[in-house]
Amino acid sequence: QVQLVESGGGLVQAGGSLRLSCAASGRTFSPYAMGWFRRGPGKEREFVARITWSSGSTYYTDSVKGRFTISRDNAKNTVYLKMNRLKSEDTAVYYCAQRVAASWESWGQGTQVTVSS
Repeated sequence: QVQLVESGGGLVQAGGSLRLSCAASGRTFSPYAMGWFRRGPGKEREFVARITWSSGSTYYTDSVKGRFTISRDNAKNTVYLKMNRLKSEDTAVYYCAQRVAASWESWGQGTQVTVSS
């Protein structure tokens, strides 16, 4: 099983930017799709973005389209989430996961993003 470690979270003012990283070790990073999820205070975990193993396709939840960009560097076994124009509603713990068959697996411990208004 792959081990995933997220980093890059922090406190940022509304309108600011952050870049999250998710480093993988253990099982092969490729050719699996990778995804970012988040859990806001008092909310259920929700899907944020997904990227195929070749980076040929990306998908975003509507609330982050045009602001967030998911990317990956397979040589570094790392997936990124660049977040621009952050809003208070983006405050959450952000997690990455690996898509294996029809399931998301190998959740990391998460990284906290707090956006102050």
